[in-house]
Amino acid sequence: MTKSTFKYEIYIASTPTKVWKALLEGEFTRQYWGHTNVSDWKVGSEWEHHPADEARGVAIVGQVLEATAPHRLIITWADPQHRGDRARHSRVSFLIEPIADMVRLTITHDELESGSDMQRKVSAGWPRVLSSLKSLLETGRALDTWAKPKN
Repeated sequence: MTKSTFKYEIYIASTPTKVWKALLEGEFTRQYWGHTNVSDWKVGSEWEHHPADEARGVAIVGQVLEATAPHRLIITWADPQHRGDRARHSRVSFLIEPIADMVRLTITHDELESGSDMQRKVSAGWPRVLSSLKSLLETGRALDTWAKPKN
């Protein structure tokens, strides 16, 4: 099975602490992602990605591999049905670097199965999510992350 990597960088007029908080705290993730990230964010802990509509259950699960606030977070990422099968987990690294009066946020989502549905979803999803995060932190208003294209 061939593995692939998706990498995305975005520059945000913010601080590392605010970006870190926005990535982890449900009050923020609900606004720009439409989901709540739930964990204690300690190394070895599980984390879950809950849709705003809780009736839909858990969307993504994983484990916290590294958490060095407010600069680096590494988690695993999987569909809930693969919770116990670590071979089916991909990995997401968040690197938060201060540059002058802004932050460079680099997302590297690797160990993705090439050609998989998950690879397709994250390749389309990360740019939308991070653009909405940037908008929320810079203007106080998140984008409609999952808006459909107008015909």
